[in-house]
Amino acid sequence: MSRTSDRTKHDNTHHSHTNHDHASDVLVVGGGVIGLVSAWRAALRGLRTAVVDPDPGGGAAQVAAGMLAAVTELHYGEETLLGLNLASARRYPDFVAELTEATGHDLGHRACGTLAVALDADDRAHLRELHALQSRCGLESEWLSGRECRRLEPMLAPGVRGGLRVDGDHQIDPRRLATALVTACERAGVVFHRQWAQRLTVVRERAAGVVLADGTPLTADQVVLAAGSLSGRFAGVPDAVLPPVRPVKGQVLRLTVPDRYAPFLNRTVRAVVRGSHVYLVPRANGELVVGATSEELGWDTTVTAGGVYELLRDAHELVPGITELPLTETRAGLRPGSPDNAPLLGPTDLPGLLLATGHFRNGVLLTPVTGDIMAEVLVTGELPDEARPFAPQRFGATAPVPVELPV
Repeated sequence: MSRTSDRTKHDNTHHSHTNHDHASDVLVVGGGVIGLVSAWRAALRGLRTAVVDPDPGGGAAQVAAGMLAAVTELHYGEETLLGLNLASARRYPDFVAELTEATGHDLGHRACGTLAVALDADDRAHLRELHALQSRCGLESEWLSGRECRRLEPMLAPGVRGGLRVDGDHQIDPRRLATALVTACERAGVVFHRQWAQRLTVVRERAAGVVLADGTPLTADQVVLAAGSLSGRFAGVPDAVLPPVRPVKGQVLRLTVPDRYAPFLNRTVRAVVRGSHVYLVPRANGELVVGATSEELGWDTTVTAGGVYELLRDAHELVPGITELPLTETRAGLRPGSPDNAPLLGPTDLPGLLLATGHFRNGVLLTPVTGDIMAEVLVTGELPDEARPFAPQRFGATAPVPVELPV
């Protein structure tokens, strides 16, 4: 079947999909960037696809900074994840071009590079170790003296002791990405059910759909659980296949750079200050994003005075001039953390149920590769080789998680 006839089929059946007894080929639970890209790619492959979410395009993407930082985000013990992160980073330019062409949206993609800097001797030693790890992994990063760092970014504090220049780590605006993915899904014929999914339906030991909050049943050949941090407590999922995903709170600030200060920063700047990670992401529209705390506080999304203070304090040590900028927004969101900080992708041991969750701090970076992986497994039943290390079965059976969905 041609892409044109696929699109015609979608257009002709768009309204009939909302019938209560209508079955989808694919039903995606969760309308964040991961759920949306999975739905979009599935629809482009000819699958009748629906998304269940009360606010498609919301979720963690509304708080994320959008760093596409496969190299500077490298952590010890995450070399396997690095491969997936790099694969997704390589796809980003073509992915952005395709999504822009499909929607007409500007995604705020900037190939501006990243500068990771050290403010004291301990931070410098840590950064040197990171540089050595990057080199062992074959990654491109350049060690700079403090003076060289300040030459690149004149707003940096005089006390900067050294840094790593990574030209390959870019950025995107996650809010624009989410909005574009909603539009792309709509144009590909994806149906949106804008309410909560209350529970999974299992018929004869197979996932068969969901029941919506208003009691409406939806049926599907395959169900993709892509509900971010909520994935770990979705009702109806058998304990043995419930993903071990937990919420990790992050607080983020947004400031505005007045024209008289522009350009304030030319690239993303990040550092470890007294053991805490802080980053400053300058947008082309004059916005400056500062983040991010990492707090194991369950489902709390309160913006706290302490969180805001710590971010501004650390950012001020890095870039003293930041205190002159207007503070325009404070937000807190929940990253979906997994036991090994890597996503769970692909089929579970419950036939018909697939996972696309647990992306933790790499959800925006992993959006392109996740969409490709999920579409391939939904169409062919085969998990691509690059995704095999991230199969849900790597954790075995999980402990029961109490169910408490928002109302």
